[in-house]
Amino acid sequence: MADKPNQTQTQPSTATITATATLIPAYVKALSGSLGGIVEASCLQPIDVIKTRLQLDRSGAYKGIFHCGSTTVKNEGVRALWKGLTPFATHLTLKYALRMGSNAMLQRVFKDEKTGKISDGGRFLSGFGAGVIEALVIVTPFEVVKIRLQQQKGLTQELLKYKGPIHCARLIVREEGLFGLWAGAAPTVMRNGTNQAVMFTAKNTFDGLLWKKNEGDGKVLQPWQSMTSGFLAGLAGPVCTGPFDVVKTRLMAQSGEVKYKGMFHAITTIYAEEGPRALWKGLLPRLMRIPPGQAIMWGVADQVIGLYERKYIHNLPLHA
Repeated sequence: MADKPNQTQTQPSTATITATATLIPAYVKALSGSLGGIVEASCLQPIDVIKTRLQLDRSGAYKGIFHCGSTTVKNEGVRALWKGLTPFATHLTLKYALRMGSNAMLQRVFKDEKTGKISDGGRFLSGFGAGVIEALVIVTPFEVVKIRLQQQKGLTQELLKYKGPIHCARLIVREEGLFGLWAGAAPTVMRNGTNQAVMFTAKNTFDGLLWKKNEGDGKVLQPWQSMTSGFLAGLAGPVCTGPFDVVKTRLMAQSGEVKYKGMFHAITTIYAEEGPRALWKGLLPRLMRIPPGQAIMWGVADQVIGLYERKYIHNLPLHA
């Protein structure tokens, strides 16, 4: 008889799970995202450098991903593939913290007060809102700095215009004003909003379909399960948002003489001068970077969130 209360604790009812489905604090999700971002940035920075070089290549100097990578290493050394790592890692860490935290807070707004559940539409809007917030607060200024650093070619530090991320940011503000750090904000908002709306909705769907996992149920997925769901969720966004990403990169790379006057002008100009395929330049390296990046991030983040669920929501053994 004395064991019954403990039995009830370790086997929470469906009603209890439903009621606590969205009670994971935003700070827990923010922490999980930031840890995932650090690991992701360290692993995938070379792919991001190659993607940026391809998107900025108007003359056809690079024949493809591998040619771009090998040319960069040959001319500038292996370390060139990690150019911009400091702003990229900082940017990813802060971005994921803000994305996961703001998404958790927005989900509370859209949840059903009676059941505690969130509809697919509410999850989609929460993801879009989180993407817009991260684009304006974190992504745009960090990517402007990262892209300016990545587009520089050469081995001699003295000949480079930007000596490092802080110097780059200061020089942009001095030459272009504070809003120079927000060049390309409009396509970045559209890209990130759409990406996160699709990603959060798809991740939740794949978790349910593949692993019967629902948020707040106390079940901790194996890292490979989280990585599978994250990888699949990360596939759709780059295809849908390719033009926004190309335009964002072109606008952010501009300094001095301005060729593109805004998002729509850039889209029409690129289409007219380079053809429709140019609007998806760098898609393959994006597909090589984003889905694996989401796999890595969710592989880390789900462990943090899952352990919190088990210990602090359901009082379940951590290694059951």
